[in-house]
Amino acid sequence: MVDKGGAAASNRAELFVKIGLDERTAKNTLANNKVTTNLISVIHEAGVTDGCDRTVGNLLYTVATKFPANALVHRPILLKYIVDSKIKTPAQLDAAHSFLSAIAFECFKISEFEEACGVGVEVSVPEIESLVNEVFEEKMSTILEQRYRTNVGELFGHVRKIQPWADPKIVKQVIDTKLKDVLGERTAADDEKPVKKKKEKPVKIEEKLTTEVKPPQVPEEELNPFSIFPAPQDNLKVHTEIYFSDGHVLRACNSKELLEKHLKLTGGKVRTRFPPEPNGYLHIGHAKAMFVDFGLAKDRDGCCYLRYDDTNPEAEKKEYIDHIEEIVRWMGWEPFKITYTSDYFQELYDLAEELIRCGHAYVDHQSPDEIKEYREKRMNSPYRDRPIEESLRLFREMKLGMIEEGKATLRMKQDMQSDNFNMFDLIAYRIKFTPHPHAGDKWCIYPSYDYAHCIVDSLENVTHSLCTLEFETRRASYYWLLNALSLYQPYVWEYSRLNVTNTVMSKRKLNRLVTEKWVDGWDDPRLMTLAGLRRRGLTPTAINTFVRGIGITRSDSSVIQIERLEYHIREELNKTAPRTLVVLNPLKVVITNMEAGTVMNLDAKRWPDAPADDASSYYKVPFSSVVYIERTDFRMVDSKDYYGLAPGKSVLLRYAFPVKCTDVIFGDDKETILEIRAEYDPSKTVKPKGVLHWVAESPPGTEPLKVEVRLFDRLFNSEDPAELEDWLGDLNKESKVVISNAYAVPSLHDAAVGDKFQFERLGYFAVDKDSSEKLVFNRTVTLRDSYKKSGK
Repeated sequence: MVDKGGAAASNRAELFVKIGLDERTAKNTLANNKVTTNLISVIHEAGVTDGCDRTVGNLLYTVATKFPANALVHRPILLKYIVDSKIKTPAQLDAAHSFLSAIAFECFKISEFEEACGVGVEVSVPEIESLVNEVFEEKMSTILEQRYRTNVGELFGHVRKIQPWADPKIVKQVIDTKLKDVLGERTAADDEKPVKKKKEKPVKIEEKLTTEVKPPQVPEEELNPFSIFPAPQDNLKVHTEIYFSDGHVLRACNSKELLEKHLKLTGGKVRTRFPPEPNGYLHIGHAKAMFVDFGLAKDRDGCCYLRYDDTNPEAEKKEYIDHIEEIVRWMGWEPFKITYTSDYFQELYDLAEELIRCGHAYVDHQSPDEIKEYREKRMNSPYRDRPIEESLRLFREMKLGMIEEGKATLRMKQDMQSDNFNMFDLIAYRIKFTPHPHAGDKWCIYPSYDYAHCIVDSLENVTHSLCTLEFETRRASYYWLLNALSLYQPYVWEYSRLNVTNTVMSKRKLNRLVTEKWVDGWDDPRLMTLAGLRRRGLTPTAINTFVRGIGITRSDSSVIQIERLEYHIREELNKTAPRTLVVLNPLKVVITNMEAGTVMNLDAKRWPDAPADDASSYYKVPFSSVVYIERTDFRMVDSKDYYGLAPGKSVLLRYAFPVKCTDVIFGDDKETILEIRAEYDPSKTVKPKGVLHWVAESPPGTEPLKVEVRLFDRLFNSEDPAELEDWLGDLNKESKVVISNAYAVPSLHDAAVGDKFQFERLGYFAVDKDSSEKLVFNRTVTLRDSYKKSGK
């Protein structure tokens, strides 16, 4: 690419200095692309490219940084008033901004504008002196007390409140002169630092003071994140400004006629769309997109399309289409209609011919490599200016399959010298002799995303086209195309992607993990695919609450800690997952003072706060002379900070009795512990500190219910593995640990796929689809919570 950056920056800095900015301000301005672009546009609109005085220049800079976006159509009028010195103070300019912001795109009377901005109002020096005298008389006692410590800014404010159009420099001079006349010359005492008075301690009052009751803070999840979006009726305002290299500016907005037609069709209701490509499984980032698209529609009593963006037949599969529809409904969203971009292939083709006829598109015979090279060098294609009729004929030949794949494309004639590379004559159509999963073999040319997306938004009368920030640079192309075709323009807004630590979410990387067998399919519980999260045991409620708590912002630099998601999972499952007992690595405990063959059916709580009179809140757990505890809950050597079982020590078996270790049976190697001998305390007189979970043989001699437990952890060791060159080398080898022979209480025997439980002391688990004769449980999340609600 030709590097013109240095020369361009130098020219811009020189232009800024010409209007009176100092070099430092000019340099700081160049560091902000948006302000730079706005200021250059303002300077050209004002016609002061050869320079102006500093007062005018400072006002122009303020216009560039603060002018209301909804009133851009009126900016040239304001600039003329500034250049003609009819608006010449910051106060007048602030008033003009307020007036135009309220007027927006509507017409207004010049007389009302001039009155609101104080145009033509001249405040003489005697008038200012009279106002200052009035203020001094009112504040005289304070002035005499504070002398030169008097807050001059406060005096200045009083004068400006009475007469906002007075010259601020003259007001300041008159106030300074008046202070000197009243107080005389400054003395040494005036320059001394004031002595701070010690605060007197209030006298203690014996009577009890009423405690101030502070209103509870509204949790972040309950705030309305959709309040930032405008109503459909406001879609007359300028959406964005597109700056062309020849100096003209396109201010994208709907005409009154287009908007009225749109509102008549929609009834003024919000319409959004969730437009996934059917080329893979949805991940947690799509959960945020669903929340934004479906959530806004639900919040405004509108509707949301599920639209498959199926413009690439080579990558799309019915498997993905079926999965997307099913997962959208699982997440709790109901589409208004299910549509496909391919439903509009004929309309898109007809509009492409119209674009050619208008001189805004051409057929190009450059190869992909040549297109890439010419774009990098900002060079026009040699076919760019071919006759309209020739492009029209060639485009029709493309449609009929008369041109080989890769030998021609239809490109939009945009702006090859633009500062935005997404205006470099983007491809609208390419040839692909591939049948389409939805449209069949009718077409051999297919539209690109950049061409189809905005048009289908318009055809479906979408009010808010919401997407992630990587599409922000495509906004210019979006509006350019709709403007070129005179189509209704939706409101476009971009928000930050959802990035979560210790995972990858690019489709390319996910596809590689799946196809190369690093994971067990698209629904592997270690993946952040929604199918994987569902299989792991997450609920739509937890995911949506997590997304809502993050909010809909444009900050694209933050990565959300996975602990934040886990916090919401625990919050949800703590309320909905019944408690039960499972031992992962069993160690046999024989209770020697209990009669062999005896089985007691004890009450265990499904919920921590189970009421005593509610039988459904309890389940029966058998207790016999042979129980199993976790192998990690026994030590040969006790310590003060250890609450497990040890020789001579007692622990409480949850919901049962205290037991005391009386003997340890070792294997032939004298190290491996085979079983523990213990005695139980049926009267429960002993009150041990340690409480252990357990599972019993019922009856003794019969092995407990055997289940498989899969312990899932972070898939990657690093927080941001996508940034690593060898990202596959960062895979966590301990991300999946399978325990084939865990023991569970009998009540779990009838658990069904998808059922969720809290295994006491171990975490939250869900029944996996691999369950058959033997139940398989996936660990959803541990019990430990390291996330604080105020943290990220």
